[in-house]
Amino acid sequence: MTDNRSAAPQTVTPLVYDGSLRSRLEALRELVGLSRTRLDSRTLSEAGRVLDEASARRRLSGQHTVIAIAGATGSGKSQLFNALAGVTISETGVRRPTTAAPIACSWSDGAASLIERLGIPPRLRRRPLPTGDGESPLRGLVLIDLPDHDSAAVQHRRHVDRILALVDAVIWVVDPEKYADAVLHERYLRPMAAHAEVMFVVLNQIDRLPVDAAEQVLDDLRRLLDEDGIALGEYGEPGATVLALSALTGDGVGELREALGQFVSERGAPNRRIAADVDIAAARLWPVYATQRRTGLSEQAREEFSDRLADAVGATAAGEAAERAWLRNANRACGTPWLRLWRWYQDRGEPTTGRLPGRTHSDEEATARQRVEQAVRTVADRASAGLPAPWAQAVREAAVRGSQGLPEALDELTGRAGVPTGRPPRPGWWPAAVLVQASMTILQFLGGLWLLGQIIGVMAPNLGVPVLLMLIGIVGGPLIEWSCRMAARGPARRYGQEAERRLREAASGCGRARVLDPVAAELLRYREVREQYGRVVGTGR
Repeated sequence: MTDNRSAAPQTVTPLVYDGSLRSRLEALRELVGLSRTRLDSRTLSEAGRVLDEASARRRLSGQHTVIAIAGATGSGKSQLFNALAGVTISETGVRRPTTAAPIACSWSDGAASLIERLGIPPRLRRRPLPTGDGESPLRGLVLIDLPDHDSAAVQHRRHVDRILALVDAVIWVVDPEKYADAVLHERYLRPMAAHAEVMFVVLNQIDRLPVDAAEQVLDDLRRLLDEDGIALGEYGEPGATVLALSALTGDGVGELREALGQFVSERGAPNRRIAADVDIAAARLWPVYATQRRTGLSEQAREEFSDRLADAVGATAAGEAAERAWLRNANRACGTPWLRLWRWYQDRGEPTTGRLPGRTHSDEEATARQRVEQAVRTVADRASAGLPAPWAQAVREAAVRGSQGLPEALDELTGRAGVPTGRPPRPGWWPAAVLVQASMTILQFLGGLWLLGQIIGVMAPNLGVPVLLMLIGIVGGPLIEWSCRMAARGPARRYGQEAERRLREAASGCGRARVLDPVAAELLRYREVREQYGRVVGTGR
């Protein structure tokens, strides 16, 4: 009978998702939000659709369960629809296709918004025949008779596909002739395998078969469903309900009505349907989030990147140059006057002590740039190893963006953090060494003047003392110089190491700020989305 009730607003109780499903939906929403700048809209479209549909269904009645009856041409689904309603609602007959538009039948009030969501106009909404024996066991059921899914009319198939994506459950009606139809299994049943808990598969028209043949067909149907990946709800396990009946004779219809009554009274179909939709969306997103190996940058990779940058700026060479400058300054301070004079003459054309010559040759600059680029490529490859393609690409792009201007920044750092200009600092024992060296020179002069005085007759002849003084000065000067050189090795090495460390830290800090930190930020974003993805699939990892 036609539902001619007024369209006055009715108070309905909105649907409430259970805690686990709410958590998964929140995680999926967070996952989509974090991924919009990394993944294309097509990849996220299914997840977005599930979130939209879950939000829309949650605002509607939680007291009703919307179930669609779907089937091929001639399967008898409209006949079954009428049998469940107890009155002829949907047209049946030999004309094909019979059902041209979806028809809704509601067993209780308050389902108007649910039916409107399916796009079914009021003229195609019906009410079942009153039973007269109190409340119907199907109270809360909204049954939708769909057009044939194999209809030659494209618009009919579109109705089927659209409504199947919106209902809480579906009853697939098959007949003994076309229950193994490839279109049914490949286009509908197999892709909907995750929805097994909200699926009924009904073998209709068993009145056309002998009892033994009907059992054989039913067993073969179960086998095909198992091959489709559809879990069968047997022995109390969750899964699809498979029944055999005859809508024409009524045989088995009561069993289906009883199963539907229990199914509707539980009011769990919307939750299970949305949960299955989330499962499917998560499965489609698996390639862009899941990885089977540990990802990220190890400390070894970071250290190697810093070492490569240090090599590019010549940190080791700078440390060695600083060490040589310290030793050269020590030799000049503690050497004999004659040797210092000779070295001064040799070093007149050299750069100021302790100053690093600038890198002016184009080939050296090109080599340094190549080393920096190679270091960036290596660290990007290591950081992106094992990541799904979109996130690996994001990591590499972050590294490339950070490397822009990095060689120039390192050149500037080399000038600021390299070996300081001027004389290196002197240890406390240098003044004493210089004083002793000066004493050796004075002894040489005294001995020489003494001998000269004896030669010209000013002083009394006595060769022993002046010769001894001169020998002490001549031998002592080089000996003091050698001792100072040995003593200076330790401080010179430490001074060179400090200069190298300072330049390495400067290069490492520049590389970390420009390359490693952006890469680490991308890796952190991936770990966040991976954690959210774990919540979506229910693993919590």
